[in-house]
Amino acid sequence: MIFDCDGVLVDSERLTVEVESRVLTEMGWHLSVDEVVQRFVGRSSDYMLGLQAIDGVERLIRGLHQAGVATCIASSGSYRKMELTLGVTNLDRFFEGRIYSASEVLNGKPAPDLFLHAASRMGVDPETCAVIEDSVHGVTAAVSAGMACYGFAGGLTRADVLVDAGAVAFHTMDELSRRLQVGSDSSADPS
Repeated sequence: MIFDCDGVLVDSERLTVEVESRVLTEMGWHLSVDEVVQRFVGRSSDYMLGLQAIDGVERLIRGLHQAGVATCIASSGSYRKMELTLGVTNLDRFFEGRIYSASEVLNGKPAPDLFLHAASRMGVDPETCAVIEDSVHGVTAAVSAGMACYGFAGGLTRADVLVDAGAVAFHTMDELSRRLQVGSDSSADPS
């Protein structure tokens, strides 16, 4: 299972998008929050605001690990940003040595390069991978890579938009846990 980071594991995008909209408007480029989401969410970013783990994501990760499902992160964010966001939320312990950044590939999302790179590094065929994304750019990349994609509609992007891009939409991490039929026992080993 390949996780995006911002907006899927760590809830930093909502605050970032609101600040971007305000700053761009102050600079004369009038973009609403929805326009910022449409144009930029899922693309590279060198900044971060507001840090908390997405509700239920730790239970989902533990359930996947209990079920023997390999997990990793493939994000448009820089390693520096992911180190900070994952460290503050204490999610880094679940992905040690399995975090990949768009800085490692020629083309970032919406190209499939990052997800194909993650699958290669994990030693698995892309067709056997599933991606958890929250942006149209990320869903497009996953579909282009030949991977199943679950679209998290509990953040900034509406479910219908994620479905139109090719994802199976869900609204909470607990809902996804039920769909994937993975347990929520919090005593699982995080590795």
